[in-house]
This record gives sequence, structure tokens and C-alpha cells, in this order.
Amino acid sequence: MRQIFLDTETTGLEHKLGHRIIEIGCVEMRNRRLTHKHFHRYLNPDRDIDAGALAVHGISLEFLQDKPRFNEIAEEFLDFIRGAELIIHNAPFDVGFLNAELARLDLAPINTVCHGIVDTLRLAKEMFPGKRNNLDALCDRYGIDNSHRTLHGALLDSEILAEVYVAMTRGQESLDMGISSDAPAPSDINIAPISLSTSGKQRIIRASETELAEHHNVLQTIQKEAKGKCLWLPTETIDRADA
Repeated sequence: MRQIFLDTETTGLEHKLGHRIIEIGCVEMRNRRLTHKHFHRYLNPDRDIDAGALAVHGISLEFLQDKPRFNEIAEEFLDFIRGAELIIHNAPFDVGFLNAELARLDLAPINTVCHGIVDTLRLAKEMFPGKRNNLDALCDRYGIDNSHRTLHGALLDSEILAEVYVAMTRGQESLDMGISSDAPAPSDINIAPISLSTSGKQRIIRASETELAEHHNVLQTIQKEAKGKCLWLPTETIDRADA
């Protein structure tokens, strides 16, 4: 599975008020391992940056004056994310800004290019209701070092989000993967991608025979490591394995 962890920095909080993207950062992961491929661009917004936004990311308009506009990097960006599952913390915010930029160029919304979108903020709220679930809080919860994050930055935040996501979606504790003690059991985790389509129709992609066989092999490994307590094997399969 190809996944892209994405973050943006902007001139303000409301794309509907004409605020623009000034930084895009993406990192690629395949089969839960970072590939060290990334996409990172600073962008000239052709408008002022709100003082509140500047305090968050520290990116000045002076710094952006010689940077490209979004239209100059749009195709390269879309090619990088094409066909991948996007993982974004507070996805509606970033997706709203990206779709606004694409609309200015008469291009289709981002969800028509990628394979799906997962909102890790929504996932975190389901896993840890009533708790702080921003990126810094999740780093503290999972023991991820973010001491180098003094200001928000799209590429750095994407890299940190990748670490957080892997920690949030790890398997059973019996595999010694370092799950936090206050994390819920895997069966409680819902990682369903959000749908940005207004049509109400959902695309169903079924696993191939090869993918099903690989999945079965993974479950058998978990069954062995968990000493017969794999949650995802059918009962009759478990009975045969224990026989």
C-alpha cells in the first residue's frame, strides 16, 4: 500500500476568505515503511500573511517572494500523490485549502486524484475521546521525540505524523511493538477513510487472490506470536491451528 503523509501551512485559517497555501510537505510510505521520497515546496501566495499564522509557522512574505505560485507546481504535486492514500491530521482543513487552489486552476478536487483520505485527528478522537489530540499531544502519548519542532513546518509535521500514525495503528501488544498502555485494543480502532464525495456512492475495491494469500500469511504469523490469540482469524481456522 502506498500512503502519502501530507501537511500544509497557510496565510490564515479560512480559504473561503481568500487565504492561500504557502507550504506543502509530503512524505511517502509503502507497506508501513518510509521510502525517503518526499515532495516539499514553499509557495508565493500573492497576499499578506495573518499575524496569527506567522506566529505559528514563522514563514514570512519576504521569504516567499521568489518562490513559485501554486499553478507552477500543481501538476508535479498531483503526480506525486496520484493513486496514494492520503494521511492528514485535521484533513478537512488541508483538503479545503488544496481544493480551493485546484479550483482556481479549474482542476478536479483532490479526492479524485488520490485513493482515499484518512483523517488522523478524527481517528485520535475516536481512540482517545475527551483528550487533547493535536500532534504534540499524540507525540507525548506515544513517546515520539518532537523536541526539534519549535515552529510548525509542513515537511517536518508530515514526517512526525508518519511516526504517530504507525504508532496509532500498530498490531497486538503481544508482538512487542511498544503500544502505549492507554491505547485501545486493535478491534476498537476504526481507520475508515473519510469520503469527500457528495454523490453518496462509495467505490468498492476487493482484494486480489494474491493479497488475500499474503493477508492470510500475516494472520498466521500473528497467531503464532500471540500464542493462539489472533483476533482476526475465523474461529474454525484458530481451532485447526491449535489442534
